[in-house]
Amino acid sequence: MISLKNLTKEDPEIAGWIKKEDQRQKDVLEMIPSENYTSLAVREALGSVLTNKYSEGYSSRRYYQGNRYIDEIETLARLRCQKLFNVPHANVQPYSGSPANSAVYFALLNPGDKIMGLKLSGGGHLTHGHPDVTFSGKYFRSTQFDVEPDGWIDMEKVAKLARKEKPKMLAIGTTAYPRFLDWKKWREIADSVGAFFLADIAHVAGMVAGGVYPSPAPYADVVMFTTHKTIRGPRGAVLMVTQRGLKRDPEMAKKIDKAVFPGLSGGPHDNVTAAIAVCFKEAATPSFKKYAKQIVANAKVLADTLKENGLKLTTDGTDSHLIVIDLRPQMVIGNIVAEALEVANIVANYNTVPHDQNPPMYPSGVRLGTPILTTRKMKEKEMRKIGKWIVDVVKEVGHFRLPEKKEDRAMFIKKTKAELWGNKRLLALGKEIKKFSSKFPVPGEG
Repeated sequence: MISLKNLTKEDPEIAGWIKKEDQRQKDVLEMIPSENYTSLAVREALGSVLTNKYSEGYSSRRYYQGNRYIDEIETLARLRCQKLFNVPHANVQPYSGSPANSAVYFALLNPGDKIMGLKLSGGGHLTHGHPDVTFSGKYFRSTQFDVEPDGWIDMEKVAKLARKEKPKMLAIGTTAYPRFLDWKKWREIADSVGAFFLADIAHVAGMVAGGVYPSPAPYADVVMFTTHKTIRGPRGAVLMVTQRGLKRDPEMAKKIDKAVFPGLSGGPHDNVTAAIAVCFKEAATPSFKKYAKQIVANAKVLADTLKENGLKLTTDGTDSHLIVIDLRPQMVIGNIVAEALEVANIVANYNTVPHDQNPPMYPSGVRLGTPILTTRKMKEKEMRKIGKWIVDVVKEVGHFRLPEKKEDRAMFIKKTKAELWGNKRLLALGKEIKKFSSKFPVPGEG
């Protein structure tokens, strides 16, 4: 852990909570697929003096003096990204994934244009045109496709829907779809209606960089990814304009840059930019490629273990880093299983499953993944052990049933959570898993 000597002296309360969180991350098996542990080098860059600087604009085109070293850092981050993903242009200033996607819409669409994306309930993302409650769904018209009952995307159905709706933008990416996306087919669908094609690889960017997940760069116009998931960087995002995008519109890179700044944001977070540059250097190494390969190998073994022990998975498995357990056969909701897993020191998140009849607040699934476990050097042997623990937890809570009356549900959840945190079997399992976790240090420690 980076020293908290000064913070402990200045603000012991905050320092205390950070220390507790540091210990929690060591004690548990973090299996939320959108999380990861950075290297100590990334964290050092993130906590550096770069946080003191203000740098509105881009390298060599700033609105403030004193940016000659910041310019070098940002340029290096962009060049490393372009080389890593084989693209001609990269913008490393977006603060996060949602504003990055918004910048693409701001750059290439007009209010009222139509966006086509995967439904949130089918594993899509809020920023892909989710109706009414989001920026993308309120200021643009939205048409959304769904997965089939088995969890797979039917590309022929999607193509037919696109021809009918004629969207101006395809926003393609997922948060809970465990299979490869066929970027070439998505390009063909986009071309069939003259749409722009945004590939959102927030979840899988590290695996793309590591060569174990197909790259959208040859097919998409713009590629967006967040830097804090499988690529193991700080919390940030990147927008890349591809060669195909520049061929379609030679001004596309300039439009994207102007949408990021001054369109949607002010000064970049220079400390984050430096940490992003570090993670790109790490992602270009042979050891990172080995890591990416192990993420997928671990996920496949974990999926097989869960299935062999009676659990149902959406699409019956995975090609990537994530797995979604469909709990409908057990008739228990994801909230209960996710809470029980945390009591046992396994951290996942409840999630909808394809064509879920339950409401989003009480869904029928649990989403989990292997990036952090792999970062902590766990392999196939450990995945089999963890898979059996997960099965044990599901069995332990399989008798809980969500009340039919809506007004009874909130109290049911509250009472059940209290009961779970007093469950002797789960607490005993938690002690066993804490001991197991201690054998696999987090990066830079232990």
